[in-house]
Amino acid sequence: MTTPEQFASVRYVVDDVQAAVDFYTTHLGFTLRSHPAPAFADVTRGPLRLLLSGPASSGARVTPSGAGAGRNRIHLIVYDLDKEIDRLRDAGLSFSSDVVSGPGGRQILLTDPADNLIELFEPAH
Repeated sequence: MTTPEQFASVRYVVDDVQAAVDFYTTHLGFTLRSHPAPAFADVTRGPLRLLLSGPASSGARVTPSGAGAGRNRIHLIVYDLDKEIDRLRDAGLSFSSDVVSGPGGRQILLTDPADNLIELFEPAH
């Protein structure tokens, strides 16, 4: 699970990744951290890491029906997604999606008691 020393990440689904990068870095003081593909980039400002997911990214896929009100969500990095899924299922939690694989890694969604989305994300190796 993400440790307190790591960035706190929030995913924003955007129509144009480059336009979003330009906006956040030019106007709001963010620094480009990575832009590995046209579908995705991440920018940082202090301890906040903003994940900018374009239409072709796995993070922009349609949220499963009944899995929260929107696509924006807290993004927590895990290093063994299958182990985390087992641990959380053993604790009685259920997931709002199946595991999804994309160019950057694998993810699964769950919701908190207020129906806010949480993405558990295992980066590609």
